[in-house]
Amino acid sequence: MRRDTFLKSMAAMAVCAALPLPASAAASMKMMIPANPGGGWDTTGRALGKALQEAGFASTVVYENKGGAGGALGLTQFVNSTKGDPNALMIMGAVMIGGLISARQPAQLQQATPLARLLTEDQVFVLPADSPLKSMQDVIAQLKKDPGSVKWGGGSRGSTEHIAAAMIAQEVGVDPARINYVAFRGGGEAVSAILGNNVTVGGSAYTEFGEYLKSGKMRAIAVTSAERLKEVDAPTLKEQGINVVISNWRGLYGAPGITPEQRKTLIDGIVKAMKSKAWQQAVEQNKWTPAPITGDEFAKFVESEFTRLQAVMIKSGMIGS
Repeated sequence: MRRDTFLKSMAAMAVCAALPLPASAAASMKMMIPANPGGGWDTTGRALGKALQEAGFASTVVYENKGGAGGALGLTQFVNSTKGDPNALMIMGAVMIGGLISARQPAQLQQATPLARLLTEDQVFVLPADSPLKSMQDVIAQLKKDPGSVKWGGGSRGSTEHIAAAMIAQEVGVDPARINYVAFRGGGEAVSAILGNNVTVGGSAYTEFGEYLKSGKMRAIAVTSAERLKEVDAPTLKEQGINVVISNWRGLYGAPGITPEQRKTLIDGIVKAMKSKAWQQAVEQNKWTPAPITGDEFAKFVESEFTRLQAVMIKSGMIGS
């Protein structure tokens, strides 16, 4: 090769190497799901991962489940192992807020980067199909007679269903501190306990109980929403004279220490994913209520949730003031 031709080739290669990668290049993403497989966070995280791929934002998504302590174990691993990683995501929600308040560790979440709220979801209380109890009124009667004999099964301490159970007890004149709440590391464990009659009453989202309600293996006795849910054949707590309305929500955080530009890129990708067909199908299938807010608005919402849930938990006797 002639020397001048060689130099021109080298110059052209240098120019190409200096060009930035296309902004639309899909990344390989990592999704921390701070709960065991089979629950609401797991379903949400995997549905979002599929949507991110369909939207062309992620080339692949690698999932990691790390259950325990209301998401605190997964959160700890996430903040300790992903600092500055623009391709790391973590599912979280109201359950994590309640768990961190119970453990008095709210600062831990503040290390990560708030990205977006995705959805809200009302809770359902269920009985095993062969339970001798037939209604929420039966549960309340037994609760008043012997609070410890009613085992409430659900997510970790501080979860939405735990808070709801404490609020129910308080509303019907039972000391919330006396409720017998059995916490599970994930929705799959809670379902097994309910089906096995290892708890008296179970609480969670329709996502986790839907197939068992349809098959008749569980019986819905109340929903925590302000109005009845069309997919659940059960009255609201308020209809039954129990003044309790509470809902769950789920969101997404990024790694600690990412730049504002990286945060914006992630938020743009999430917004794009929520418009995808895959995400819309997941919303419909799981009976989720879309509730998107992003960035600083989401960060302010999380701060307000810490304040609101802490007040509820103090009032219901779950934690000290």
